[in-house]
Amino acid sequence: MSHTLGIRQAQKQKTRQALLDAALVLLEEQSLSSLGLREVTRAVGVAPTAFYRHFRSTADLGVALVEEALGSLHPMIRTTVSTTGDREERVTRTIDLIARHVDGYPAHVRFIARERHGGVQPVREAIREQLARFAQEVKDELAKDPVSEGWSEDDLLMLAHLYVDQMLSTASLFLEALEGPQEERPERTRQVAQLAVRQMRLIGLGRHHWLD
Repeated sequence: MSHTLGIRQAQKQKTRQALLDAALVLLEEQSLSSLGLREVTRAVGVAPTAFYRHFRSTADLGVALVEEALGSLHPMIRTTVSTTGDREERVTRTIDLIARHVDGYPAHVRFIARERHGGVQPVREAIREQLARFAQEVKDELAKDPVSEGWSEDDLLMLAHLYVDQMLSTASLFLEALEGPQEERPERTRQVAQLAVRQMRLIGLGRHHWLD
């Protein structure tokens, strides 16, 4: 009996993941607010009623996509602001990590960029909650750095939000560079990286002189 239950659970999880994957593909060309559950189930090859065994609504599916897209990034976010290496090494590491993530998961990046200010409130809230967690984790890492001595909690959190916003903006720019003409991508990506480095340097300079 337990073996049968295990098979059923595995199949259920497989179908759930198939629905998420199909939705992500469909969302490359439209927003979540315009996505119909019949489109998703048709793409997977299951009956529309099967959708409700996994999600209450397309909004619920969207929240699950937020967790899939952002939930695994917390270790990477902390790594980008760790105290390992000098300032230039940290900046280079951060930009490289962002570029590689966008190259590996463009559909997830596109989904978050589009739905962060989209028309589905539960999804907007889920993204906002994840970004708030990122900011808190970045703040905790920044607090370990001797440069942060004397900073207030509020100012550290403000700086953390600046870093998180900058990372999101850089990811969106890398995504745009990848979606341009094939022959232009290397140069466009290089320009995005150069701009991102300068912007991160500017934030770093402001940080070092904030208490002056």
